[in-house]
Amino acid sequence: AEYMAAVISQNLSDMTKITKFMDECKSMGISVLGPDVNESNLNFTVNKAGNIRFGLGAVKGVGEKAVQAIIDERQSNGAFKSIADVVQRVNLNACNKKNMENLALAGAFDGFGLRREQYFVPNMKDETFLETLIRYGNLYQVEKDSMANSLFGGSNMVETAVPEAPKEFDKWSDLEKLNKERELIGIYLSSHPLDEYQIVLDYMCNTKLADLSDLTPLKGQDLTMGGIVTKVRNGITKNGNPYGIAKVEDYSGAFEFALFGEDWAKYQGNFSEGVLLYISARCQGRQWRPDDLEVKIAGVRMLSEVLENEIERITMSLPLEDVNAMWINDLTELTEEAKGKTKLSFQITDQEDNMTLVLNSKTVTVQPGKDLVAFVKSHPNVSIQIN
Repeated sequence: AEYMAAVISQNLSDMTKITKFMDECKSMGISVLGPDVNESNLNFTVNKAGNIRFGLGAVKGVGEKAVQAIIDERQSNGAFKSIADVVQRVNLNACNKKNMENLALAGAFDGFGLRREQYFVPNMKDETFLETLIRYGNLYQVEKDSMANSLFGGSNMVETAVPEAPKEFDKWSDLEKLNKERELIGIYLSSHPLDEYQIVLDYMCNTKLADLSDLTPLKGQDLTMGGIVTKVRNGITKNGNPYGIAKVEDYSGAFEFALFGEDWAKYQGNFSEGVLLYISARCQGRQWRPDDLEVKIAGVRMLSEVLENEIERITMSLPLEDVNAMWINDLTELTEEAKGKTKLSFQITDQEDNMTLVLNSKTVTVQPGKDLVAFVKSHPNVSIQIN
């Protein structure tokens, strides 16, 4: 972990390399945790649990001067207890409003129990909660310094009221939150926009986007894949025809789909940044150069539509000896917390007597999202089939 933290820290300016190294960490069983005002240092470091903690210096818009002000105060007077404690103690000239906003958006204050969007709720004066906190912090520090220089008082006489966090606010969607996180730290870290659709990617797609780096083994095959659009650029060819190039990413990597003429006119409405797509295509030779392979898109749908409409039944398969009280309790929690319209069936196998029993439930249904995937991963002997 220490070695990988050092390697990542040496490549702070190259997000492609950071992403690659973080994938390597994942394969080694090392977690890379987001930035945290109480645990992060300037660069990537390893915490007591042996996991890598994102460096505050890697958050865009937060300079070394601001990070050093946070670290110096933390080392001198201990961990911060709340966001109010942060603005009371940290030098707000060194760590300014923009620094604080970017830290909040990147999740560095998540440990204080507030949601990120709460920091940006405006009050009656159109001042965000974070701006109110910073104004309070500046006033607190001025009064504290004034009292410290007085003959009649000390820091305990500061009476400025601590601002209360807004209780009513519009919650950001997971995608909104993650996109803001990606803007500031370059990658999706706390989770991934595709997490809710992992079952579609794992069981209804035959191709990962990383597989498209070498098209030779895929020649002549029909392909299905899913991902999130992260970048789109378009223009006009020398012949006056419109074209578009859309970068789509999944868990494995990314691929740029090039569409020209009628294809771009047909599908350009689907390719917008942040949209999650299910793509059908064929790997084939180009019209005038058959040896030059391309991925020819045949259809584009929203991942949400596929998840909602294409999964009618899920069958869980497991050995008889795993059907115990713990499994039943976990399954009950799943079907209560992840209610949906997808029917659930069970295939129980008694390996000793070589018998299999299929149980079709008429009443038990489930939402085929990330909770179901987490349930399957937490029970290694359970597998699922779609429809």
